[in-house]
Amino acid sequence: MHRHTIAVIGTGYVGLTAGACLASLGHRVVCADLDPVKVAELNRGDVRILEEGLPELVRAGLDAGRLRFVVGAADAVRGARTVFICVGTPTGPDGRADLTAVDAVVEEIRAVLAPDSVLVTKSTVPVGTAARVTAALGRTDVGVVSNPEFLREGTSVSDFLQPDRVVIGSDSPWAAAQVAELYASVDAPVVIADAASAEVVKYAANCFLAVKLSYVNTLAELCEQAGADIGRVTAALGQDHRIGGAFLRPGPGWGGSCLPKDTRALLGTADALGVDFPLVRAAIDTNAHQRTRLAEKIARLCGDADGSLAGVRIGLLGLTFKAGTDDLRDSPALALAAELAGRGAELTAHDPAVPVTRHTELPADITVADDPRQAAKGACGLVLCTEWPQYRGLDWARVAADLHRPLVVDTRNHLDPAALSAAGLAWHGTGTSPVEPALTAV
Repeated sequence: MHRHTIAVIGTGYVGLTAGACLASLGHRVVCADLDPVKVAELNRGDVRILEEGLPELVRAGLDAGRLRFVVGAADAVRGARTVFICVGTPTGPDGRADLTAVDAVVEEIRAVLAPDSVLVTKSTVPVGTAARVTAALGRTDVGVVSNPEFLREGTSVSDFLQPDRVVIGSDSPWAAAQVAELYASVDAPVVIADAASAEVVKYAANCFLAVKLSYVNTLAELCEQAGADIGRVTAALGQDHRIGGAFLRPGPGWGGSCLPKDTRALLGTADALGVDFPLVRAAIDTNAHQRTRLAEKIARLCGDADGSLAGVRIGLLGLTFKAGTDDLRDSPALALAAELAGRGAELTAHDPAVPVTRHTELPADITVADDPRQAAKGACGLVLCTEWPQYRGLDWARVAADLHRPLVVDTRNHLDPAALSAAGLAWHGTGTSPVEPALTAV
């Protein structure tokens, strides 16, 4: 395999993972960021992102001399054969992705890109971005490629190195072939497409998953009303190869840095093109309803006789949008907390990835505890919001003694109902019947 010289612009989740993984494949990689403090930290191997395997991969790349970090995109791209743009594309006022950072990078590097080099958009960008970048470059000797990422926070390294597929889109066959060569040692099918199709793929994938999650959450609501068990229903559904078992677990709603942004962006793109997409809009509305529905359920269980939560203390287990990451962006746990706080609840929360020192990143109405039992102390109920594995191993008998009212609302069906029942706790899952405390509990 021919080794390439690569520049990666941006060192967030996508950029840092891409740079470290490409270096692990034997390429020489220079990553750029605007923050000199962050660049110095990364050059020391100090990775502040909670991501399994990523710190080790960064240090291995540094030690091998195949990975380094610089300030500014222009310094990174000099001499690079392939340049990846991995900057943020937040949601703009119209719902579409804001390409300000992408445009700024193109403007900074267009004059210093080497002839016959390839500029790759790995950031999530709307349809037409490749054409926009090509026009902004104004250079016929530089290829433009869309190479969307499909990384899940918490498993981004394995997702990059063992992907389901690699999608490469370009209207220049030679540019697509050059990017495909970077992945020659990755055991995955490579899908070559035109640029516009590749740009649609990322949004299409994430929006499909959002629709699937909203579907299963509504199905869980139906199961609760019908006396059915969502776990048994989805186990049977998942056996159908046309459906598959992934993304069939109910929860407090979907969130994170991708699904909320990408659903809004696809709707914005569809609106701009005159295409009505009610299915995605319904998935977004259903997601908001799920938080409200769970808040109402918690109010019935933990509130006073009228369901009021005014002055009622509630403990929360988990704040990040999912386990395995320290990312709080668009976290369904925080959305549910906001619903509860809006009803007057007093909230104390614990999350293994959110120490007390990060309290300034959270709403003022959430008190952060450094131990799960502190979240339970004196609470009228404990709500599991994030599926951290360590919560399954808590000493539930001691937790029961800490609680003012012995009940747990498990929004993700993550805990063992039998273990909680044996400890004297009532377990209330999502889409299933509650499990009452065992009579023999001490």
